[in-house]
Amino acid sequence: MTEVKTGDTVRIHYTGTLLDGSVFDSSEGRDPLEFTVGSGMVIEGMDAEMPGMVAGSKKTIQIPCAKAYGPLNPDARQAIPREGIPDDIPLEIGTQLQMQSPEGHALPVTVVEVDEATVTLDANHPLAGKDLTFEIELVSIN
Repeated sequence: MTEVKTGDTVRIHYTGTLLDGSVFDSSEGRDPLEFTVGSGMVIEGMDAEMPGMVAGSKKTIQIPCAKAYGPLNPDARQAIPREGIPDDIPLEIGTQLQMQSPEGHALPVTVVEVDEATVTLDANHPLAGKDLTFEIELVSIN
């Protein structure tokens, strides 16, 4: 059987869970995820586990945060004056907003703290700082 090698395009079904077992993403009910192994299209820890797999094989992989979305970066949190946010924007904790970087790129942020004077926004990826587990099934190698 043909084994996956770097540069191959693969299609996988997957379920991603946190250490407490809660599912954060899954391909269930959708087309398989397609990517080129070693191209950086998926997180480093998943890319590294693909070589050597054969079509139809399944495995469970544990990915530490350093090989997933990285550690939490405290510099990615910023408190801004509450008056700097338009009144029509909801400010409940957990609300996802989009800011613009100085270079003009969209930057997703999450409201993590609100008080009378400031709103603290967090630009860390929602899975930063978390170790992940994936159940994967290699559907095909192209």
